[in-house]
Amino acid sequence: MISSPPMTILATSEWKELAAAHRARAERHTLPARRRRDSRELHPVEDFLFEYYPYALALLEKWHPGCGVGLEWDSPTLPAPFSDRCYSVASSCFFADPALISGRERQRLKWIGELLAATRDRAPNFACHGLHEWAMVYRGKDVRHEKTTPLRLPQAEIDALVESRAISCSHHDAFRFFAAEARPMNRLQPTLDSRISLEQPGCVHANMDLYKWAAKAMPWIGTEILLDCFELSLELRDLDMRASPYDLTEFGREPIRIETAEGRRIYETEQRRLALLAVPLRERLIAGLRLPE
Repeated sequence: MISSPPMTILATSEWKELAAAHRARAERHTLPARRRRDSRELHPVEDFLFEYYPYALALLEKWHPGCGVGLEWDSPTLPAPFSDRCYSVASSCFFADPALISGRERQRLKWIGELLAATRDRAPNFACHGLHEWAMVYRGKDVRHEKTTPLRLPQAEIDALVESRAISCSHHDAFRFFAAEARPMNRLQPTLDSRISLEQPGCVHANMDLYKWAAKAMPWIGTEILLDCFELSLELRDLDMRASPYDLTEFGREPIRIETAEGRRIYETEQRRLALLAVPLRERLIAGLRLPE
């Protein structure tokens, strides 16, 4: 049985204009990424989200209104790229129909909402100073980005900093890339199962992951928040790499030298700024994931 269409209906001209504006905004990111991919260029900041998170460039480009919005349409056949896996047609409109969400997917979306709420409610930690990237290249056995950018410090100085400062990484997907010798130095030992009890809202990677959780909730929560989360994640990645031991001057990025007290102050100031920007996005995600039956 098809659900009743939602209360808010957008005229065909209105929603097509929104879709075109969204695509133009997304293409500021996707078109340069496609050009780099075609020419086999690599960019350690701007391409990272497309490599680390397994989502096609087209995901950002395709507009979806989210649940609660109907799109005027005078045909029983859905227009591309809308699929009957997620959309229903009724009363001269089509809409993302939460009745089509499977029980398994609904459980997954519920878990994402619970993780986001737990992260929101935990006290933030702004004392990590980006040491995770340093711990990843400790001892120099596996330098993740060596094909795109060199290290800016000798290996001995990188190792000395890792050994001299407390490491307090709470994010599993960052911690799992630590060099084996650096893992025991971390005050926490995060795992997949401990995410809901450890992730905190000051974490650069937890805030970057807002893009991942938004992507997993498509099309139900709408692509406006997806693109908002993606653009914040780009800023977070920029901070992440500028504070790393890599040399990004070739890409127009000056380092944040966290090996100095002034560099750590600059990093923390920027981390706090970006964490504040993440707060309303996390709230919007939590609210959007409260889907009707």
